[in-house]
Amino acid sequence: MIVRNLKNSTKVDDPNHAWSSTRMLLKEDNMGFSFHITTIFKGADIKMHYLNHLESVYCIEGSGEIVDCNKGQTHRIEPGVLYALNENDEHILRCFEEMKLACVFNPPIKGDEVHNKDGAYELD
Repeated sequence: MIVRNLKNSTKVDDPNHAWSSTRMLLKEDNMGFSFHITTIFKGADIKMHYLNHLESVYCIEGSGEIVDCNKGQTHRIEPGVLYALNENDEHILRCFEEMKLACVFNPPIKGDEVHNKDGAYELD
């Protein structure tokens, strides 16, 4: 059994100051996924394209929107909304009010990753 406290988990800050992520479950935990609580800061406008990972995101608090770059669709993000990037979807995440998000990545990340030039995490 793994028991972790948010306060004692690995924290990674975006070098561009758009987000901060606390990584609670990582590749080394051998769960087949990683789990993070991520804060997106107000005013952030982040283009991402997770080429190597699938991600599911649940909004706990705050508000924003996600733009599907391939389909040109925009979806409101607010508490209670989940989105899943099930096709390695290229997207833009905009934050209107600081958001707290619960995120799951498959395959799991090792913990210190930040976005590369494509807006993706590299494979370990």
